[in-house]
Amino acid sequence: MGFKVAVAADAAGVDYKEAIKADLEADPRVDEVIDVGIAPGETTPYPRKGIAGARVIAEGDADRGIFVCGTGMGMAISANKVPGIRACTAHDSFSVERLVMSNNAQVLCLGERVIGLELARRLAHEFLDYTFDPTSHSKANVDLIVEYEKETGADDNSVTSC
Repeated sequence: MGFKVAVAADAAGVDYKEAIKADLEADPRVDEVIDVGIAPGETTPYPRKGIAGARVIAEGDADRGIFVCGTGMGMAISANKVPGIRACTAHDSFSVERLVMSNNAQVLCLGERVIGLELARRLAHEFLDYTFDPTSHSKANVDLIVEYEKETGADDNSVTSC
């Protein structure tokens, strides 16, 4: 069974999102691409799309997400507001590997104004190469994050829709 991948962007990231979406649709590892927007020519603030994409993952309708804005940082901050989501900006191969292998993150955020298109496409491809090992020493760190969410009530999925 392949991945279900949510993609999202704002106006500063829509061109890369469209290219990555096309790559994902052609990738045999991907069963479904869920595009939460935006479409070229639209303008929607990145928090709306980052949260919407993260909710798709938190609700179990997607396994991973690739979100693009100007720097990737706004999308990461927004996505991380959704309980249970771990998202981060990464602009190199090692960081993408560690995003999954050390942090069990579900969302890769990229910056269209920061890296070239071919690198973004390569990193998106590599993101699907990795699987978190629940027997690794990193699991203890991920467990601490999950426990904090539980202690603070952040895991109750009470995030309101944008």
